Amino acid sequence: MIVRKAGPADVAALAELRDITDPGPFADWMATHTESHVPFVAEVDGHVVGSAWLLIAERVPGAGATTRHFGDIQSVMVREAHRNRGIGTALIAAILTEARTRALEHVTVHSGRRAVDFYVRNGFTHHRQLLLWEPDAHLFTS
Repeated sequence: MIVRKAGPADVAALAELRDITDPGPFADWMATHTESHVPFVAEVDGHVVGSAWLLIAERVPGAGATTRHFGDIQSVMVREAHRNRGIGTALIAAILTEARTRALEHVTVHSGRRAVDFYVRNGFTHHRQLLLWEPDAHLFTS
């Protein structure tokens, strides 16, 4: 298995993992988000079998720090036939290495219930100060 940063040559594989049937608009989106969204892929025998994204966002400057950045892990996917083989763990390790290289203040992840234990095993903790607001569904109906 090889885990590496993805590039333009990986657009079709990344789109397929996201169930996107037309990779054209996805390629355009990737091209305009290269500074904020860093994709990683996992390959087995030359085929992309998994991916994960690191969103990099800038925080408001603070005392003594004019630039402050954090990361958010997004869209971690491993093809079903390749799950439970350490591929997800390798993708997270690559993302966290990138986060250290970029000196990100912290990295968050918004996990589905089934994946919470996976993230805990990979060093994430529940944080009592992280709060979530979600809009009421009725606000979007007319």
